[in-house]
Parts: sequence; C-alpha cells; structure tokens
Amino acid sequence: MTSALRREYLAAMGLESWVVRKPGGGGSAEAGATAAVPGATAARARPVASAVPMRPAMAPPAPRPATGLEVAAEPIAAPGALHREAGFDWSQLRERVAACTRCGLSATRTQTVFGVGNLQAQWLIVGEAPGADEDRAGEPFVGRAGQLLNAMLRAIGLPREEVYIANTLKCRPPHNRDPQPNETGECFPFLERQIELLKPKIMLVVGRIAAHNLLRTDVSLSRLRQQVHHFGASRVPLVVTYHPAYLLRAPSDKRKAWEDLKFAREVLARG
Repeated sequence: MTSALRREYLAAMGLESWVVRKPGGGGSAEAGATAAVPGATAARARPVASAVPMRPAMAPPAPRPATGLEVAAEPIAAPGALHREAGFDWSQLRERVAACTRCGLSATRTQTVFGVGNLQAQWLIVGEAPGADEDRAGEPFVGRAGQLLNAMLRAIGLPREEVYIANTLKCRPPHNRDPQPNETGECFPFLERQIELLKPKIMLVVGRIAAHNLLRTDVSLSRLRQQVHHFGASRVPLVVTYHPAYLLRAPSDKRKAWEDLKFAREVLARG
C-alpha cells in the first residue's frame, strides 16, 4: 500500500497521519503511518528533524509476555448444544441459521445475519450482534459502524472482501439491547462451527460484549487490549479492540483502535 493511500484510509477513520521528515529537509518518509487523535495539527509533529524514527509497520515485534486470557474450560453454549453444529458445511450451516427458532429473537428478527466474506480468509472479525441496518440487509456491519470498520481494515491493507465477518448472535436483539445469556448460549455453536470451518490465522474481536463472550471473562476491554488471547482447542490468536459503533461515539479512542489493528497485524506476521 502506498503512503498516500494509507493516509487516505486513516483520514476516513478520522485520524491524521504524522510524517517524519528526512534529515536535511529533503522530502519525507512515512513512519508506520502513526496516527493522531482527530483535531491534531501538523504543528504537534514539529520539530520533525529531531523526531525518533519509528519501526516499519511490519517489523517483527519483540515477544510479549503470555498474559492473554484463554477461553474458560466450561462451554458458553447452552446445555446439549455444544456440538450441535458439528459436521455441517457452510451451506448447511447457513440453512440451519436461517431456520433457527431456538430463542425468542426468532420472533422479532427481519432475517438472520449469518456472516460474510472470504471463506479462505486469514482474518476473522467478530462483533456482538446485528443492528437495525444489518437486520434489514442480512449482512454484518453495513451501517455507519460498518463503514468505519471497512476504513479501519483498509488502513492496514485489508479490503473487506479479504476477511470474514460474523457476530456472536445471528439475530438482532430488540432495540439493540445487550444479548441475554440464553440467546448467546443457543447461538454460540453456530459461531464455533464457522470458526472450525474457516480456520482463521487470527481473530479480531470488536467490542466489550463479544470479547466477554468469547473469552468468558468480565475483565474490562481496556485491560484486554494489546494482548494476545487464544480461542478454542486450536488456540487461534485473538486480539480485542473497540467496536466501531463505540468509536463513532468516542472518536478520541480511534487512535487506540489503530494501535490495536497494527498489533493484530504484527501478531499475524510473527505467526
């Protein structure tokens, strides 16, 4: 990705990119597209001649302490539901989701929201539940939050078409309320089977509710960030960040989300 294109995508996220100028005033070199909070001015980047060069975005990072959380041994799925979706392929699983009436959300949904994306994707993006736009479209992350998510992914060189996107719930909770435990328990085997079929190299979990459900913890999202967690028996690396809908309400945290995206990319790069 060119420097100009990366700056364009960062601008779409509401972030300004700081550029470290080469000593002697001869042009500029992008230093990992370091992002500033919205409203930051170029004056904050001066004097640039003495700025400390940052490592390239894809440079192998130093190993971090293994402080991430593992999924708890007890299953999140409802009793008897843990292996309910085992053995079904993508098309069969989609049909089962569309016909599901295992919780009360089936009575209030417009349609189910199965998931979308590349079935050979390395990246799996997981949110909590469909909203009103997703309920109408049948596709996750299509409203304003989805537009921001697209910009966030493009900023690290990932078109939406190259990832897979799903939610912990396949139906919209009324009035966008938080999912109830019984709803998550009945729906979670669908997501587990999607993960088994996809075999992602990394999971990016957006938002507090999705992170709590996947990691079986009530630790604050701020403490879950910038750590490598693992999911399931295959120990898929999992990184947590803010939900795009939250970032629309709190744009000052977009810089933290940008750091999380770069961290996730580093985790994938080092395997």
